[in-house]
Amino acid sequence: MKLDNADVIVVGAGPVGLTLACELRLAGLHVTVLERRAEPIAQSRALTMHGRTVEMLAQRGVADHFLERGKKIPMGHFAGLDTRLDFSVLDTTFPYTLFIPQSVTEQLLEAWANELGVAVRRNATVEGVVETSTGVFVKGRQSGSPFGLSCSYVIGADGARSLVRQNAGIAFDGLPATKTAMLGDVCLSTPPATPILSMTNAAGGLMVVPLSTGMHRVIVVDAERMGVPAATPVTLDELSSSARRVAGQDFGLHTPQWLSRFSNETRLAAAYRKDRFLLVGDAAHIHLPAGGQGMNVGMQDAMNLGWKLAGVVRGYAPDSLLDSYHHERHAVGAELYNNTLAQSALMMNSFDAPGLKLREMFSDLMKIPALNAALAHDLSGYGIRYDAPLAEVSQGWLVLPDWTGRRLSDWQLQLSNGSLASLFSFLRTGRWVLLQMTNCEDGNYMPQLDARWIGTVKAVPVNRHATPVGVHALLIRPDGYVDHAVAHK
Repeated sequence: MKLDNADVIVVGAGPVGLTLACELRLAGLHVTVLERRAEPIAQSRALTMHGRTVEMLAQRGVADHFLERGKKIPMGHFAGLDTRLDFSVLDTTFPYTLFIPQSVTEQLLEAWANELGVAVRRNATVEGVVETSTGVFVKGRQSGSPFGLSCSYVIGADGARSLVRQNAGIAFDGLPATKTAMLGDVCLSTPPATPILSMTNAAGGLMVVPLSTGMHRVIVVDAERMGVPAATPVTLDELSSSARRVAGQDFGLHTPQWLSRFSNETRLAAAYRKDRFLLVGDAAHIHLPAGGQGMNVGMQDAMNLGWKLAGVVRGYAPDSLLDSYHHERHAVGAELYNNTLAQSALMMNSFDAPGLKLREMFSDLMKIPALNAALAHDLSGYGIRYDAPLAEVSQGWLVLPDWTGRRLSDWQLQLSNGSLASLFSFLRTGRWVLLQMTNCEDGNYMPQLDARWIGTVKAVPVNRHATPVGVHALLIRPDGYVDHAVAHK
């Protein structure tokens, strides 16, 4: 079968692969997405879109599509503890999680990808990925017919058993599954009185959440069934029996749309980049689905990688810029590894008397505002900060370290002509943004970037009295983080 070659091939059309494809196409690359499934998934593994992910989509001007289809939830949870995380303390326009099925997220992302001109090829199974002297060769079958494609780089967005990761020879170290839990998207004859029900006792843990389809998601950690292997199918009778053990009733569950078993397996790729192979999402990190972090961290991986890879492919930036993708996002993956293991200990090892007391004590500690805020920042993604500038600072200027790597909320800017504009409105095209404070006697600042990339920097003159005191210029990366800020020496 004849398929067109591409600058970049993304293997996997889940939320992470589609996000990355959109970022690359926004930067002008020819992108092909290869997806083994013939149709989009009907099940929704992820239901939570954290505020930082919504904010990221807002930077590209597409968040409203997701907000129209989701429900805002002002609180989150850590390990299902009774004390909830308070997202109202976050400095953002989006201080909540968005309850939205993964199937809807994928539908909206694929529509955006099609609008941008991404080639999404379904029923395309990748069978081998080989690095060549000039790029990467990808072979496989689409609808039974063989294909072969060449590209400059290949992205593994192909999940926990990533063929791209395996072909690259990247280790996927961590801890094997030791315990499992169940979930079912089912109808309930007698649903709980409260919108969301969550409980933990000596029999296990249970959560019941309403879905937009009129069904409910029932998640059960049954202390008697945690040793069942993840590959063992869940039956309706098993889910019903486990719900009764924990809650004393099964809420009349019937007509299952989806039943699944998941584990606490936790792994992290040793490298997010190896030569022309790059990993995002579940191909790079897997863990217990605690706190709704997996899809969000993956989509944020994509946001970090997209503009960097586009700059390298287009010749604007050195190949070494891709190493910063591993440096910045592997650290985030390591934090994800740690916090999901901690949640696993609280959620799946805590059904005896000491364990339940540990949960009670930790829940009480979360009432301390500083601790609650710290966990809210970590789980939402708002707490991420990168540690070093990627652009060189021009001589004669003083770097202000407090700003390096900081995420910016959607400032209302006063432009030099007196008009007002949203900061995010300047990030929609995925370009660098340079905020220049006007009326400065020291002249305009320009960072040291490759001459071709300098041409893609959007310089925005801003009234100095409406911007941070002491800052002469702010260089903002395409992913919305401050690369560096300067003042004149």
